Amino acid sequence: MNRKQISKFEATQLHHNRCIVNVASIPQLSPFRYPGGKTWLVPEIRKWLSGKKTRPSELIEPFAGGGIISLTVANERLADHVTMIELDPDVAAVWHTIFSDNSEWLAETILGFKLTVENVQATLALKTKSVQEHAFQTILRNRTNHGGILAPGSGVLKHGENGKGISSRWYPNTLAKRIRELFSLRDRITFIEGDGVIYLEKTLCCRDVAYFIDPPYTAPGKRAGRRLYRYSEIDHDNLFSLCRRATGDFMMTYDDSESVRHMATQHGFLVDSVPMKNTHHKEMLELLIFRDFSRQEYLAKSEHQAA
Repeated sequence: MNRKQISKFEATQLHHNRCIVNVASIPQLSPFRYPGGKTWLVPEIRKWLSGKKTRPSELIEPFAGGGIISLTVANERLADHVTMIELDPDVAAVWHTIFSDNSEWLAETILGFKLTVENVQATLALKTKSVQEHAFQTILRNRTNHGGILAPGSGVLKHGENGKGISSRWYPNTLAKRIRELFSLRDRITFIEGDGVIYLEKTLCCRDVAYFIDPPYTAPGKRAGRRLYRYSEIDHDNLFSLCRRATGDFMMTYDDSESVRHMATQHGFLVDSVPMKNTHHKEMLELLIFRDFSRQEYLAKSEHQAA
C-alpha cells in the first residue's frame, strides 16, 4: 500500500508497526489445512478479547471454516462459551463428529488408514453412509488436495512438500492428537451447521457477545473466495449493515481492497491493517474492521503490552 492510499482513508484508520506473526509459534488446534486460515491473527484476537472490561459470555463465529479462532478462544477461555457456525456440509461433518461420541472413531480411522494414491482415490469415491464417514472423507480430501482446497475442481497433490506427494500433509498421529484434544473442549463449544448470517441476525440484541467475522473474500474486486470455497456467495453490504445494528462487539477481517474500505467508512467503522504471509509466503496486508469503542479497548491493551 502506498502513502496516498493510506492518506485517503486516514480518518478511519489506525496503523501500528507490527511484525509478521510466525504461525509456527501459535498452537495448532485445527485438523484442517484451511485456505484463508487465520492462525496468523491469533495474537490480535487475544489482545482484542483480553482487553475487554468483562469477558464476553459468548464468541460467535458465523463463518467458522477451519475454526482456529473459535478453537483458540475456547482453549484459552477468552470467552465463556464459543459458537461456531458453518454452512459447508463437508466441513460441518468434521465439526459434528469431533464434538460427538464418534470423535474417537475418527481419530482411530485416521491412525489406521494406509495412505496410498489408490486408497485415497477409492475412499473418496465411496458414497458415505454416516456423518463420521463423511468427516473422514473430508479430512482425507483436505489433507491430500492441493492447498487443502475442498471446492469442486481442486486436484490431489502431485509433488507436495519435498517431493512427498499426497503424504506431505498427512500427519495421522498429529491429527488424532488434535481431534482428541478438541473433544475435551466440547463443553465449551457449540457447533451449528447453517447460515452464519441468519444466526447473526437472530443474535443482534445480545449485548454481552462478541463476533469474529471472517467471510469468504468475494467483495467487489476479490475473487479468491469463489475458487477456494464451495459456499462463497454473500451480500457483503448486508453483512456490514447487520454489524452496525448488532449490540454486541465484533471484529471483521477482509482482504485489503478499496471497496471494503469504502463499505467500512460508509458504516462508520474503523479500519486497521495487519501484515501477514499467504500460503505462497508473499507478504500482504489484511484488514481488521472494528467499532470505535472496540478499537479503543484493543489499542489500550496493545499499549499496555508494549509498555
